[in-house]
Amino acid sequence: MAASRIASAIAHRFGEELEVPADTPHLEALTELNLRSVCRSYREYPVPEALVRLLCATALSAPTKSDLQQATIIRLADDARRAALCALLPRSPWLMKAPELFVFCADGWRLRRLFARKGKKFPNEHLDAFFNAAVDAGIALSAFVSAAELAGLGTCPISQIRDHIDKVNELLMLPDWVVPVAGLACGYPEAKEPMSARLSMSATVHTDRYDVAAVERELDAYDARRGKDWSGDKVKQYSSVMRADFGAFVARKGYRLI
Repeated sequence: MAASRIASAIAHRFGEELEVPADTPHLEALTELNLRSVCRSYREYPVPEALVRLLCATALSAPTKSDLQQATIIRLADDARRAALCALLPRSPWLMKAPELFVFCADGWRLRRLFARKGKKFPNEHLDAFFNAAVDAGIALSAFVSAAELAGLGTCPISQIRDHIDKVNELLMLPDWVVPVAGLACGYPEAKEPMSARLSMSATVHTDRYDVAAVERELDAYDARRGKDWSGDKVKQYSSVMRADFGAFVARKGYRLI
């Protein structure tokens, strides 16, 4: 029964019970989304072309700031170009075996073309312009992941592409104001990673104000519930400087960050 499956998944992921109304529309779909986990091992046969196009359409049907439509999806179909991108990420050897590989981009170029075609100057060169485009790309990425899950596929977002941002930019021949946000591997799963536990919703869903005390309580309890030193791992992971050149790259692409 969908209601019991989704309740079990939520309890496992968040460490808390949640009442699930059994008459919720599309409960089976919501169950699959709550059971989602990362996939890095794929079956060999390809994703049908029609399904790829459907997933892209679904992703780009997601909300977009002020109808500006500043997300762009680049599909890596050429074997040589795809191999060149994968070669930048030797810590992810599984990536070359993924049936599909995409790069989701923040795309401010099209908006500026509208202004250029009308002979007008674009007056909003400041941080919010980049933020709008980057959020659009993130929303489209999330929608694609959810749609792929419902279609029986597995996915894995890849932020590592920003470790080699200039090379990715050159490889994909991106015009100014187009910035890679994340890659995405996709295919029929051979196996998925175990479902990852998340911070409890008491720490991440607040009412009326930010509840610092609830966050502190959860940080005290989360490592024990997860069964590993997540806190120490995250501190270790971010104790080295990462992608400090990204802001300079975004500025070179034409965005002003102040």
